[in-house]
Amino acid sequence: MGNRKQESMSFREGVDRMVDRATLAIGLDPDLARMIRACNAVLQVKFPVRLEDRVEVFTGWWATHSAHRLPAKGGLRYSPFVDQNEIEALASLMTYKCAVADIPFGGAKGGLVINSSAYTEAELRQITHAFAMELARRDFLHPGTNVPAPDLGTSSREMAWIADTYKTLYPEDLNQDACVTGKPRNRGGIAGRTEATGKGIQYALREFFRHADAVAAAGLTDGLAGKRAVFQGLGNVGYHTAKYLSEQDGVVVTAIIERDGVIVNEEGLNVHDVKQHLAETGGVKGFPGGVYSENGADALEMECDILVPAALESQIHAGNAMRIRAGMIVEAANGPVTYEADQILRDRGVTILPDVFVNAGGVTVSYFEWTRNLSHMRFGRLQRRYDELRGRELIATIEAITGHRVPEEMAQRVSKGASELDLVRSGLDDTMRQAFQEIREVLKAYPAIKDYRTAAYVVAIAKIAQSYYDLGLTASPKPVS
Repeated sequence: MGNRKQESMSFREGVDRMVDRATLAIGLDPDLARMIRACNAVLQVKFPVRLEDRVEVFTGWWATHSAHRLPAKGGLRYSPFVDQNEIEALASLMTYKCAVADIPFGGAKGGLVINSSAYTEAELRQITHAFAMELARRDFLHPGTNVPAPDLGTSSREMAWIADTYKTLYPEDLNQDACVTGKPRNRGGIAGRTEATGKGIQYALREFFRHADAVAAAGLTDGLAGKRAVFQGLGNVGYHTAKYLSEQDGVVVTAIIERDGVIVNEEGLNVHDVKQHLAETGGVKGFPGGVYSENGADALEMECDILVPAALESQIHAGNAMRIRAGMIVEAANGPVTYEADQILRDRGVTILPDVFVNAGGVTVSYFEWTRNLSHMRFGRLQRRYDELRGRELIATIEAITGHRVPEEMAQRVSKGASELDLVRSGLDDTMRQAFQEIREVLKAYPAIKDYRTAAYVVAIAKIAQSYYDLGLTASPKPVS
């Protein structure tokens, strides 16, 4: 999949530099900028777990970057390579991401040092239970303060285990389901959460391609149909993004990079078939629908219209940024482009849709799930049948006026009430559209800002600064206008 290259600054330092660039662009007070950058709290825990024939000690973290809004929200990742610097960087990204998407959460992130493949499901449940106990006892797991969600190496399964642990500790909490998001549907989850990040990326790209001037500035032609895309990573985010873009928007996925190399087909890969092969074999090697190469990192430099890094951070760095030949980069992963590489690509005029905006779909639908859990009612329950009744009355009125019967298929479409999934996707689409429009407003208001990343950070920083001002912690923030 490509190796992370050592840069002159850490991941956390790179994020802070991106924030500095935005604060300088709008002339934000330096003290306020330092307040926004600061990570509020970091918890490190080391805890033993007695497994079947041994005792192991595990290390985990939870970082709350900002509590200007509560709860603080962030993914929980399981990885053998996770460390405190990475968790702090990702927590800060969550703060800015929530602000860009206008989600009333602070930013947080959690991580556990573990190679999940080395443990049985029963052992993973024990380990997750112990980690959740450590977080909950220190008030780093609660519907009103810190709410985890799935991330790299975790899924709805782990979220269900954490929720069960919380319920065991606090059975009297009526809002106990809201202690985590990304749960299974039958355990308080919400329709559309699993594919939310990928669906949000699709909506973000659709909105981008609605603006002819933005498309022209990226050196691309109108419309998503026929655009050639290279994907790095076919996990949850990469798979759903590639699947929706190829099946619904006509994007041609020419290459998919995974841990063992890359599979290429200039005519287009069948994303579903590649995913199935990956699940069966553990890699892309041997997939019959394309040409395999073990040099996955080199495929990032393939010529294409859209490059979608959807794997780990720091995959595009100072060592390969000059060789990137994509018309635009869509950051499906968190931090896939380092600060140094971002500068190189900006100077080259490469358009980047930044992670802080483009992959906000996950936290957006997590917000919907959290509010659903607090309301104790699924979306659409009150109005769905009423909408259907109104639709049928409309059809009957049309038929009475015209004297003609409306075709049954058309009548069903008009009278159909919105399901929970319909409402979730409508809200997600609206969120991504609105966020991109706010970013464009910044570009218009500040001609010196030329890139979407800086503009997105300005949107986020302005909202956070306003929150601090409302709390009386700072003088009136400089308006973004």
